[in-house]
Amino acid sequence: MTATSGASSVSDEDRTALTDTVTRFARTEIAPHVGAWDAAGEFPRSLYRRAADLGLLGLGYPEQYGGTPASYALRMPLWRALSRHGASGGVLASLLSHNIGLPPVLAHGSDAVRAEVIPPVLAGEQIAALAITEPGGGSDVAQLKTTARREGDDYIVNGEKVFITSGMRADWITVAVRTGDAGSKGSGGISMLLIPGHSPGLSRSKLDKMGWLCSDTAHLRFDNVRVPARYLLGEEGAGFRIIMANFNGERFGLAASALGFAEACYDEALAWARQRRTFGAALVEHQVIRHKLVDMQMRIQSTAAWCESVAAQADAGRTGPEWVASVCLLKNHATQTMQFCADQAVQILGGMGFMRGTVSERIYREVKVMMIGGGAEEIMKDLAARQLGI
Repeated sequence: MTATSGASSVSDEDRTALTDTVTRFARTEIAPHVGAWDAAGEFPRSLYRRAADLGLLGLGYPEQYGGTPASYALRMPLWRALSRHGASGGVLASLLSHNIGLPPVLAHGSDAVRAEVIPPVLAGEQIAALAITEPGGGSDVAQLKTTARREGDDYIVNGEKVFITSGMRADWITVAVRTGDAGSKGSGGISMLLIPGHSPGLSRSKLDKMGWLCSDTAHLRFDNVRVPARYLLGEEGAGFRIIMANFNGERFGLAASALGFAEACYDEALAWARQRRTFGAALVEHQVIRHKLVDMQMRIQSTAAWCESVAAQADAGRTGPEWVASVCLLKNHATQTMQFCADQAVQILGGMGFMRGTVSERIYREVKVMMIGGGAEEIMKDLAARQLGI
């Protein structure tokens, strides 16, 4: 969920201004409509343009493509406030899917490809997505099977991708493929290829999910899809490194978003506890409820501090193995904070917490995809251990 390209410093005034802008946008353009969008299984495509008009889609991208360079510290309020006040992982995932689809284009595409692809996406006119996961495997990226065979000035792509966010509507799909010899295996044979969404031979089917109901999630099939070779990102065989670098930013964005969702659950639980009366007193006057709220705050504040620390390290250029390990551990900690707060909020709301229409009920259903997407908890622990030399 992150762009590349950043600024080295950010003022408190900048962060406050961005947070205020995102909060207003989320409260007026998203929160009142999420129930209807979940029921419809999608949100209006016009939301991309409205977000773009505020500069939200371009945050973290170069000015020459219509973006605004931004540090990790400045991008964090976007993810956090959009999650806290929009309270919809489905909207967040699809609206910002370009932040995992475009970074490989920005970092490794030719000047011509960058100029063709990035500006219309940042303007909200087109949608970008990333396609890594396959039906036969998720976290084991090195074993992917989708192939791209060079034929003249084109690549011929065959294979499948699954669980692809914005997969149904994407105009551009950054796809991990296997190039080289037909029998090649492992990470060395992986490349990244940008595939136009209108390509003949590309078919898509929508997937039904437990959460993120208004985010289109697709199963993609590539049947002899012909892609111009100029859409190769980087060199053949360099795709695995591109994917791993992209994951670091995505995981930080997931952590910041999980923090915002945890805060959304706390906000609703506190408001409910203050107005709901049981046994002649407001719910919040019962010690057991106050302790639940304090336990939520304890986890929220520790997650917020850790997010700030990891962002500061990245903005200072300290992104070595220890930082990668911190991102993995932070992603786990933040999503566990989200899980705890969603659970406690539903418990505080009682029967209302089980009803569709409450923020906590929606976020409760969305927790698991946050704990799995971008690298499951178990993978994060193992990767962190390797980075730390454990």
